[in-house]
Amino acid sequence: MPRIAVARLWFEGNSFAPAPTPLPAFQGREWVAGPEALARYRGTATELGALDAFLAARPQWRATVLRCAAAQPGGPMTDAAFATWMEEVEEGLARGGFEGCYLSLHGACVTESDPEADLTIIRRVRAALGPDAKLVASFDFHGNVSPQMIGLLDGASVYRTYPHVDMDAAAARALALLERALAGRPVHGALAKLPMVLHSFHMRHEAGPMAEVWAEAAAAETPPILDASLFGGFAWGDSPWAGPSAMVWAEEHAAARALARRLAEAIAARRARFAVSLPPPEAALEAALAAPPGLVALLDPADNPLSGGAADTPGLLRALVARAPDVETVFCFLHDPDAVQAAQAAGPGGAFARPLGGRTTPDFGPPVPFEGRVEALTQGRFLNTGPMEHGAPVDFGPTAVIRRGRLRVVLTSRKEAVVDPAFFALHGIALDEVRLLANKAKNHFRAAFAGRCSAIIECDAPGPAALDLAALPFRHVPMAWRAAPAGA
Repeated sequence: MPRIAVARLWFEGNSFAPAPTPLPAFQGREWVAGPEALARYRGTATELGALDAFLAARPQWRATVLRCAAAQPGGPMTDAAFATWMEEVEEGLARGGFEGCYLSLHGACVTESDPEADLTIIRRVRAALGPDAKLVASFDFHGNVSPQMIGLLDGASVYRTYPHVDMDAAAARALALLERALAGRPVHGALAKLPMVLHSFHMRHEAGPMAEVWAEAAAAETPPILDASLFGGFAWGDSPWAGPSAMVWAEEHAAARALARRLAEAIAARRARFAVSLPPPEAALEAALAAPPGLVALLDPADNPLSGGAADTPGLLRALVARAPDVETVFCFLHDPDAVQAAQAAGPGGAFARPLGGRTTPDFGPPVPFEGRVEALTQGRFLNTGPMEHGAPVDFGPTAVIRRGRLRVVLTSRKEAVVDPAFFALHGIALDEVRLLANKAKNHFRAAFAGRCSAIIECDAPGPAALDLAALPFRHVPMAWRAAPAGA
């Protein structure tokens, strides 16, 4: 009867975001433990949903679910928030008696003082468990991971899709390696790290250079290879190990090491194909209006919440207000609790007049003067209906839709990400009647919307996840690693 512990800290830290991410950001999104954690995610396409299914199929296993926490990507996690989570997990592990442990991590967590927080977690969990217990983890594809993790783990796996629609599958693979290790069967790991930082625009799984390497990894995943995983890295996480790598687990150490090197070399050989250049918002808007008939998405990746954006930069909204396209346009979204309160005070149909954007910091441009009328108010809660985190609950807090002519702007009280059709259904927005959908998003948006859009156009606007890495004040990433091809 195996007895295992489970803990989760899923957070991607943008070292250049305007504000740190405090404990309430986690408590407001995911802060669960015990049976509640499994009940909340039962049947969902998430790591904890996979854990629940794994345990249901193995009634002889006993799992103690310690603190599970997640927040949307943002500025570095505050040291106090990290200490709260870490100390609670260590207290749970100190009760002892665990033969194994599963960690659901991101891989690109940074705190105010620790640029390698995931490695710190693994070290401290390993110390609390002792050398004989088996420890496995699952990671996001955008992890910035250290080779030192391999010697502390007994197995791991990584998302193999981008957009990430296989979170549950990654967890299931990690748990299968835990089961194998607990049975005394050999598992050896290797990680090959590339000394470079790449943007992730061309790392989607359906086509492109990373898709080719994923296919090579999948073809190699036959005995003695148990798991062949890739990391694309997170470009805005200022970590000593930022950037892509390949991780392999096998029955034989030599086989794991050889395949990890081969896959890393396959990424390096395609380096130039990861380069990207984007037009400014005004030019991107004109291209969107000239696109084929149907719904056109105009994306602002530099303020993408899933890259640590603040959902508050004004560049794209300024271009829309100045151009005032004569087509039905939706801008989603701005994270502005005070503006939502003003809309609530005005009530449906009431007048709304206040500057929008640039609330968090003026570094990315001043606010945009805005006048309109309140079209809708909601409580901001729904269940995902699309493929990414399918079935999981989402809470934007109270929201408002403000209309100015043919432009509607959605305002929210909390920062999440608009990557699911249920967001628009909640706000009474029929996308088949919309021509232009402006969104603070990047690749994850495509999971549910690529098939709905006649075109998806990205722009380069000022923001905490901006395209020009050379302009960012890195402290931990070696300078040579940032010498990527022009536009990368």
